[in-house]
Amino acid sequence: MKLHTDLEYENELRTLREQVLLMGAKVEEMLRSAIRALVDRDMELAQRMIAMDHQVNRLEVETDELCLRILARRQPVASDLRFITIALKLVTDLERIGDLVVNICERVIELNQEEPLKPYRSIQLMADAAEGMLRDALDAFVKGDAERAQEVLRRDAVVDDYYHQLFRELLTYMMENPRNIYRATRLQSVAKYLERIGDHATNLAEMVVFMVKGKDIRHMASRVEPPVAT
Repeated sequence: MKLHTDLEYENELRTLREQVLLMGAKVEEMLRSAIRALVDRDMELAQRMIAMDHQVNRLEVETDELCLRILARRQPVASDLRFITIALKLVTDLERIGDLVVNICERVIELNQEEPLKPYRSIQLMADAAEGMLRDALDAFVKGDAERAQEVLRRDAVVDDYYHQLFRELLTYMMENPRNIYRATRLQSVAKYLERIGDHATNLAEMVVFMVKGKDIRHMASRVEPPVAT
């Protein structure tokens, strides 16, 4: 994002970027804490993360208002216009990730009232992968780094693989003993929410590529450019 001689305009753009990052940081914290609440069987932590979603929702509204205000007053063009319109879309995906974390926490509260079905190692690995995608997509947004964004796109398959592996494991538990079905289906829901979070992180990365290059790679057969030969 280029610098402007209009300091007020420059401050508005800086504030917008900071708002998006703050919202992203809160969503990351929610996700990390939700999985910790699952592993540690911490009901209170899960409830706190559900409450934190109100902060995320408020930031979405405030960021939307700032974007619309800048668009109306400044009538930006070229890279600034892409930056502002992408910020509008980014916060929508971040808000949806926040909603998915709330869903995870609701399943955690249900699971914590039962005996643990199995160690949560697979869930933790999947959550780490999804969180890493989210973190790197936001970092690519801040730095205007299209290559880093494309690396995020490559990692979506890793999260999907974890989901399919976990689904097979849980199906085995359900087949072994019908008494496992309640807990297994809730763990499967947690895995599905994580898989969808990975999809939203992919959306963020695609938007960063558009912001930097002006190229819309959504729905393309190959969204990831091959590495440049050296």
